[in-house]
Amino acid sequence: MTEETATYTHGHHESVLRSHRWRTAENSAAYLLPHLEPGHRVLDVGCGPGTITADLAGIVAGGRVAAVDRAESILDQAAAVAAERGLDNVAFAEADVHDLPYGDGAFDAVHAHQVLQHVSDPVRALREMRRVTRPGGVVAARDSDYAAFLWYPESPGLTDWLDLYGRVARANGGEPDAGRRLKSWALRAGFPEPAVEATSATWTFSVPEDRAWWGGLWADRALHSDFATRALEQGHATRGELEAIAAAWREWAADPEACIVIPHGQILCRAALP
Repeated sequence: MTEETATYTHGHHESVLRSHRWRTAENSAAYLLPHLEPGHRVLDVGCGPGTITADLAGIVAGGRVAAVDRAESILDQAAAVAAERGLDNVAFAEADVHDLPYGDGAFDAVHAHQVLQHVSDPVRALREMRRVTRPGGVVAARDSDYAAFLWYPESPGLTDWLDLYGRVARANGGEPDAGRRLKSWALRAGFPEPAVEATSATWTFSVPEDRAWWGGLWADRALHSDFATRALEQGHATRGELEAIAAAWREWAADPEACIVIPHGQILCRAALP
């Protein structure tokens, strides 16, 4: 029986999908790419609007990609991306990472980008990802780590945003500082330490157009996304406080000295050979 995951804090407002559609295999899953080959069978967990999925499908041409997400509404968008690229080796399905609808050892690689920070039981999720990976295959997961975000110049408004985001995400059952915990979760899921490679990578937004894009989408999320709705409904913030956070993001983005670094933890776990 499927276990409920934590509530997805961001939701699928346009301001959220604006960033999700920017993601590619190169800027979000580069650590996995050397382990993929044409003909491989890949599972993409939490595929969202499908831009990374489509890249993976191109890389494993001749193989197959299965892509799953718990939000049925987003799967149509992901399928449209695959169709626009002329890909015929991708299948999309609604599924929960805690209870995947695939047999043991069905895939050469299982990938999850920004998923484990949002689920109710990341250790169980990794066990399930390991189950559907063939012996010798790889389980790959990448998650940001909110407490490690770095920005300049200092901004009380962004500090308030970070505190608020952490409270809302944890009230929803997630762990926003997942990046630093990935190796620990993998070991608890049964991967032996020699089979777990833990690395890190960053996104950096500094030039004017990048600052405007990142600051603008977070300003919009602070006012219009599910994050804003839940912050209000759960009593974590007032509308005025959300408006102040949105203004802080736009003020930061307009500062020519501004820069932000988004760190991610990454794990590449080798499934045990018989």
